[in-house]
Amino acid sequence: MVGKFVRQPGARRLVALALCTWAVAAWSQATPKPPAGIYSCIDDKGRRITADRPIPECAQREQQVLNSDGSVRMVVPPTPTAEERAAREARERAAAEARAAQADAVRRDRNLMMRYPNEAAHLRARESALDSVRLAMRATEDRIKQLTAESKPLRTEAEFYEGRSLPPQLRAAIDANEAALEAQRSASASQAVELDRINRLYDTELERLRRLWAGAPPGTLGPVAVNGGAAGKSARGGDTRQP
Repeated sequence: MVGKFVRQPGARRLVALALCTWAVAAWSQATPKPPAGIYSCIDDKGRRITADRPIPECAQREQQVLNSDGSVRMVVPPTPTAEERAAREARERAAAEARAAQADAVRRDRNLMMRYPNEAAHLRARESALDSVRLAMRATEDRIKQLTAESKPLRTEAEFYEGRSLPPQLRAAIDANEAALEAQRSASASQAVELDRINRLYDTELERLRRLWAGAPPGTLGPVAVNGGAAGKSARGGDTRQP
């Protein structure tokens, strides 16, 4: 029955008119109306202007909204310029970012204290992070000893050819041994740097934790160090066992 009604030409016009009326009513409700009253302002030429609506000539000036008895009901501030709006939006963005950063700092500190309720727990985590590096360092040291031992007979054999060209097979063996030794020494140096890095990160984290354990409110100690590695991960609540 309704479908037949809508298919009639006159009915379609009525439906379209109703929809337009509804849209206009919704738009008028969504669009804020200026407050009612008598608007009064002094323009840039010093003239006082009054009207029953906002005064375009005073858009960049303060306007008073008066009651019927002449008393001031409210004051409408000047319409901000594009530069003023941009500056206000920038301030609002900066304030929002600061609030977000503060909330993040509070969360990080709380996660840190939850993960490490005391110094013993933090020490266990440090030792766990260091153990993998120490294990790699021992393996590197053993490999260096092995390669050093293998180089001795090669050098002894090379002395037999002093003043002469070494056989290609011997030359290749010596070069390979030297390259392997150099790679292991480089690995050993990198491992020592990594060991120091982990200790420094945990030292920084422990200093922060001690202040938090002593009663400093979370989020009041400045930025959390998130330089990567063990301590950085623990500050984010992640795993510190693999630096």
